[in-house]
Amino acid sequence: MKIHEKLNIRLGFGICDEEIIFLSKRKKIVADTLKKVLKLDRDLQEHEVPVIAVAATGGGVRAMTSLLGTLLALKKLNLLDCLTYITGTSGSTWAMSKLYEDANWSQKDLSETVKDARRKVTKSKLSSFSFDKLAFFKAELNKREEIGYKTSFTDLWGLVIESMMYDNVNEKKLTDERKAVCNGQNPLPMYVAMNVKPNGNSTLDYKEWCEFSPYEVGLLKYGAFIRSEDFGSEFYMGRKIKALPESRICFFLGLWSNVFSINLLDAWFSAINSESFWHNFTRDNVLDIDDEEALQRRRASSCLGTRVLQPAGEFSSRVREVLTNRPLDGENHNFLRGLQMHSNYVNENGFSAFDDTELDNSPNSLTPYGENLCLVDNAYYINASFPPLLREERKVDLIMSFDYALSDKFKTVVETEKYCSEQKLFFPKIKVNEEDRKNPKECYVFSECEYPDFPIVMHFPLVNDTFRKYKQPGVERETDQEIKEGEVPLTELLSPYKVFKLTYSEEDFDKLIKLTEYNVLNNEEIILQTLRKSIERKQKRRHYNNI
Repeated sequence: MKIHEKLNIRLGFGICDEEIIFLSKRKKIVADTLKKVLKLDRDLQEHEVPVIAVAATGGGVRAMTSLLGTLLALKKLNLLDCLTYITGTSGSTWAMSKLYEDANWSQKDLSETVKDARRKVTKSKLSSFSFDKLAFFKAELNKREEIGYKTSFTDLWGLVIESMMYDNVNEKKLTDERKAVCNGQNPLPMYVAMNVKPNGNSTLDYKEWCEFSPYEVGLLKYGAFIRSEDFGSEFYMGRKIKALPESRICFFLGLWSNVFSINLLDAWFSAINSESFWHNFTRDNVLDIDDEEALQRRRASSCLGTRVLQPAGEFSSRVREVLTNRPLDGENHNFLRGLQMHSNYVNENGFSAFDDTELDNSPNSLTPYGENLCLVDNAYYINASFPPLLREERKVDLIMSFDYALSDKFKTVVETEKYCSEQKLFFPKIKVNEEDRKNPKECYVFSECEYPDFPIVMHFPLVNDTFRKYKQPGVERETDQEIKEGEVPLTELLSPYKVFKLTYSEEDFDKLIKLTEYNVLNNEEIILQTLRKSIERKQKRRHYNNI
């Protein structure tokens, strides 16, 4: 028996057995669906079936709402069953985790899901910040500490999300989502975060991609994965030395979107009561999270342990009680602790694909030598969820990139291309002219014709282009009311969709759902053409690899 077979950690850059089984089941569904939607005259052979993924960005309630609109459109086009993966980060994970509570969500009409989200997004959030809620939050955090978890402000933020987006305590866990993929009936969901060093290093100095699926949690650079139910348990030298019960999904939601935490913390500490807090938390929305100045402020605060502040009143005093001795960013038991790096680790292909920091040449500075993981929101670096799809082992052929940013519409794909170029990962060149930057269109296709191993990237920025004129593809707006419904303000200074805004009016919610749905429906022909192209490239890749 090999040594690593005795471990409670999976070492290796391949995908796990459960995902391999899922892919086998899903491939049949994808093949049948592609034959129908593309009106193919024969069945696709196994090696011809492309791996297609949706990659969604973050952006708080804006991302959550927009992703629902996107998926609503893909459902109407009968394209959900063409997808193998859905990846998300930050706000888009709020939509994903809700969808995957239903084991057959992609087979159903999504209008009820949208209706439920509308009710949650448009309701007042003040009750989430009452004295009673603070007492509940404190009790929940104390309970986690007693069990053995490390608690932080990130955990508190997760409880806040649960309070805002659910009617009651949500007992669902990440592993419960296995029921939604056990028969290959839905795309496999993957959530993305980053591991950083909290001791003075900026996010750009040291970052390691961490992916979460219903099956596993893993650090991509090390090819090290644990069962999802074991995340948070204590490990040493690859063995689980103290098992902890699996966390509720809300604590993962807090981790995946903790870019909000510094604003929340500032507002809480300066508040006299819950109404005062809400005013402080939502007033300063001039900058979107994509803006570098806003992120710099967050990065500068990420290494603070606990704040020593004089509360403004009883409300802030209660908050202080909850936060005492709890760090800002989430600390989790390091499942790599005690593992030894191989002497030639820097030349391992899997490691070198993601070794993007200066500390990578200093083994004693790497994660296996630390006690804790410090996991944060992807928005601190690239506000996108591409990393799991860049793993060579997944052989992704087509990535449908949905960028829900208000500002730079190409920042995520441009930064990802730069990162992939430096790391020698497969990703097409992103060429955008000045006109497209000034007046971006609804859909772009980026590909490398000469390199079939490179995925095709379809990029859908959040824009209000032809939707102004058309209420449905090909159907013009006529009445004053219809014209008004086409006015969706996406300019940062004027937009009702700023990232820290957690409550929308019913009108604003409906507009965003309809816009993101329309932008997909209006590009149906381009999508179908690209699906055909991905099949052709899959065939070409097989020929290319056999030469």
